[in-house]
Amino acid sequence: MTNKRAILRKSLPDMIADDIRERILNGELSEGDAIRQEALAEEYHVSRMPVREALKRLDAEGLVQLTNNKGATVITHSLDEIGEIFDLRRLIEVDLLRRAIPKMTSANFALSDKLVNEMDASYAANEVAKWGDLNAEYHSSLYAAADCKFTNELLKKISIRADRYVRMHLTVMHQLELVKDEHHQLLILAQQQEVHQACELLTKHILRAKNELLALIAENRSDKKVS
Repeated sequence: MTNKRAILRKSLPDMIADDIRERILNGELSEGDAIRQEALAEEYHVSRMPVREALKRLDAEGLVQLTNNKGATVITHSLDEIGEIFDLRRLIEVDLLRRAIPKMTSANFALSDKLVNEMDASYAANEVAKWGDLNAEYHSSLYAAADCKFTNELLKKISIRADRYVRMHLTVMHQLELVKDEHHQLLILAQQQEVHQACELLTKHILRAKNELLALIAENRSDKKVS
């Protein structure tokens, strides 16, 4: 008897949400930009219903603000909110790393090594669209051994909001080489079971991104007001 294999197929709203999400994360749609459902429906050659369903999903993720009778806009986070996103990342990720390192196996290390090398390749190829996902996957691979299901689910939601700022940090701030070195060093410290040093480096890694991004975004917003 042949085993049946389920083939996962994405729904139309899922596919539209994926595309709009990527347009937000790569900066094609900027904070505060209006999203016209009619225009998107025409662009995707669909009715407005799947577009609205897609926008509802992005609203739940915190990327879009959907208001009844007022349409949708790409969400604009205040500087305090952006800072909070990175503070939450620091609190959650450092705790997960501290729990994970003593439990990491050769399989965990192998996956992390594979992902960090894929990240290096994506940097070399300037594949910006991959950076956010690979960054999240790599960090998650370091924490997997902690086996904290609910904490990981929470981190995934926060990482979606952080993704566009992570990409901005890597591209605009020209931090690729430093980030590459820190990612490799995190894995080395984990392999050496240096829990305290690894957690210190991860804290530094996240807080530097936060501080540099807040300064950059504040400057950009100030320039827009002046113009």
